[in-house]
Amino acid sequence: MPPDTGCGVPGGFCAPAAPSASPAPAEPGYVPPPPAAPVVTNPIDLPPSTDGRPLAADPQRSGPATRIALLLPLQSDALGQPAEALRAGFMAAYERERGGVTVNVIPTGDSAQATLDAYARAAEQNDIVVGPLARPAVAALATSGAVTRPTIALNHPQTGGPLPRQMLVVGLSLEDEAHQVADWAAAEQPAGRALVLTGKAAWQQRLSGAFAARWSQLGLNHSTVELPSSGGYVDGNALAELRARLQVDPPQLVFAALDAAQLRQVRSALGTSLPTYGTASVNPGRDPAALAPELSGVRILDLPWTVQPDHPLVASYPRWDGAGGGFDMQRLYALGIDAFRIARELALRPGSAFELDGVTGRLSVDMGVGSTAAFRRVETGSVYRDGMFEAVAFGR
Repeated sequence: MPPDTGCGVPGGFCAPAAPSASPAPAEPGYVPPPPAAPVVTNPIDLPPSTDGRPLAADPQRSGPATRIALLLPLQSDALGQPAEALRAGFMAAYERERGGVTVNVIPTGDSAQATLDAYARAAEQNDIVVGPLARPAVAALATSGAVTRPTIALNHPQTGGPLPRQMLVVGLSLEDEAHQVADWAAAEQPAGRALVLTGKAAWQQRLSGAFAARWSQLGLNHSTVELPSSGGYVDGNALAELRARLQVDPPQLVFAALDAAQLRQVRSALGTSLPTYGTASVNPGRDPAALAPELSGVRILDLPWTVQPDHPLVASYPRWDGAGGGFDMQRLYALGIDAFRIARELALRPGSAFELDGVTGRLSVDMGVGSTAAFRRVETGSVYRDGMFEAVAFGR
């Protein structure tokens, strides 16, 4: 099986549910590749601040530029396209804020051992390392004892133990999204009983389970219905049974751990009156040729990059123009943008706590809390209407 970059949910890469295996052993006959030729940028003396205003001269910044290594599986057949999308976003952000740093792109293959070898070289030659991307590679690094530099991991290792002190995990998390949606729904429906609709896919079970767990923590009631589907079509008998059930015992809201096509079928059969919440998986996109009137009024939590393209910050970066990949690649491109901005901020303010308005959400970083670094992302709530997204404020 190819390395796992995330959860496989339509529209997003996210954290795994189960702990990853221990680091993979070296492959028979494996010889570490020679160091790849880096992509080195030309630093300038005074970088702009994160709000675009020039910083005052800082005598502590008069030395050499901070060296940032970007460690990605660009040589992988399975992960080459996701890695390229993330690389493109990272470099797009660098082109906008070039000052004070150099960037060295270090390609790797699939194996965890190759990644560990590449990380060792990157940590020796750079000040900050961004990567790896593949979940097994992040898990291998997290348990290797090799993290000697500030390291921004691009996926969640789920190793079951504490992360290295200098490892900051910034990957997109399906469970975090579900928890945020639960908080949002509870703020709007404080005494509501939720109907959780899900399917058999692993990502759907994880999404519905995370929402239900958070909903219960909030002291609220819910029921869960699993809707069988085949070939992208929800079973008609299951929809009929659900419709009869709701006529007798209607909930106050629905959480949909479904994809956009499945939710369209559900709302076509049941009507659109119930407040309905979902994450990136139910985002139908903004293509006018693919309007989804059945989803009108659905509340969707997603990245600013996908639901707020006209936001000044989002619009300041070029759009991903790579071939194919849909929302998955768009989100990885956006993750690349924010990964660079976090790395650059760490270079400017090592060991500090800071917040950024990112293209993947509102980001909070603290490299000095307790025994591990702390990271939080709050994504954007929006309501889908007529192919557009209207931003909605909700409690943080």
